Amino acid sequence: MAPSRSNHPPNTTNGDTAVKVGPHPGFISSSNQYTTELKLRRMLKDNGCDPARQDSYRLQGVQLIENVREYLQLPVRSFDTACTYFHKFRLNFRDAEYNYQDAALASLFVACKVEDTIKKSKEILAAAYNVKNPEKPTTPDDKIFESPGKIIICLERLILETIGFDFRTRYPQKLLVKVVRNILGKEDGKEFFNTAYAMCIDMYKTFVPIKRTTFSMVMAIVELTALMREEHLDKVQEFAAKRRQYHRGAVMETMLDILDLYSQHYKSTKLGSQFDLNKMIDIKIRLNHDLEKAFEPRYLFHCPRCEAEDPQPSTPASATSPVTSATLAGDASGRRTARGQDGTMRFVFDPDSARMEQETVKEHFHEEFEEYEVEVEEPIPPPPQHEGGHRGGYHGHGHRERGDYRRGGPYGGYRGERHYRGRGRHY
Repeated sequence: MAPSRSNHPPNTTNGDTAVKVGPHPGFISSSNQYTTELKLRRMLKDNGCDPARQDSYRLQGVQLIENVREYLQLPVRSFDTACTYFHKFRLNFRDAEYNYQDAALASLFVACKVEDTIKKSKEILAAAYNVKNPEKPTTPDDKIFESPGKIIICLERLILETIGFDFRTRYPQKLLVKVVRNILGKEDGKEFFNTAYAMCIDMYKTFVPIKRTTFSMVMAIVELTALMREEHLDKVQEFAAKRRQYHRGAVMETMLDILDLYSQHYKSTKLGSQFDLNKMIDIKIRLNHDLEKAFEPRYLFHCPRCEAEDPQPSTPASATSPVTSATLAGDASGRRTARGQDGTMRFVFDPDSARMEQETVKEHFHEEFEEYEVEVEEPIPPPPQHEGGHRGGYHGHGHRERGDYRRGGPYGGYRGERHYRGRGRHY
């Protein structure tokens, strides 16, 4: 019995009864402005990142962005945007696929375009070279930047795909000025603001900018500055109590993330050498004690069971080849295709529209199969003839040919077959 046809109505155009397969509907990617701590850890775990090496690359990459920004005299908005792109890119690609310095410079290159402070790729590379070699400065037209320039341009495409062509970023420095002036005034808050501003720059060496809203970041910086300077804490708490958008759990998580940076990597920060390390550890212990007293978790939306699951290594963005200096030096068009298939990756800005479209297309990818068994009669060929003229029957020693005792006689038998009947994909 042959497998049955699909249950979908056939296309009878020109007498053709087969179901025609249309073009692939493609894949949808929708950007996400915020990421939870659990998702960050899962992405790092799936990428197989070493925690110590991952922290080192993150700190060095952000510091490189800051040094090049100061050398080129770019606004702090470009720094904020570049660090955000850098963090998102590193979460989606393994460390072995690229050089973190190339990723940092490519992120700054994209950020300059987004913030309308356009710089050529060779200008950024020359600035990075001059920062590292101040005794031997060079110009952007030097031939040594030909190959790295192609790598930066190719990484630019991957960064755009990583962020989903969503160029929205957050700039806490602007809101920080307004909040400090509102709490302390223009003249009394200068020293306080200088400390808070330096802490705001240090904050971008953590994953806080891709986790929290602008107001949560600003309030965490202001409160932590008041705790470290031991002043104006009452005014800060009074200001926070009047704000509806203030969320204590998000602010506490942000402050603890910044304190983790200062307690573990204080030499790589601006404020690490200005305050006593023991004082920062005491503040951290006090905040953790407050969380335990209020029965609040350390991280919002955290699930210990999900974190303990085994990693699921996958190739982000379905890479066709690793992004290394060797593969991109000669070809700037090495782009990663959507899922490594023929479908086109489309970027949708509205999550609701993307969800509705996925639900509509989902039913066309659903496969149904029905399994059943049938018995089919299968004839068995006669035994071969021998030279002595005997065919089957008995032989001189009382032996019988093997074929005589087969099930169903010498010319009968059956064989069980398994058939599948189902409905495949059609789109």
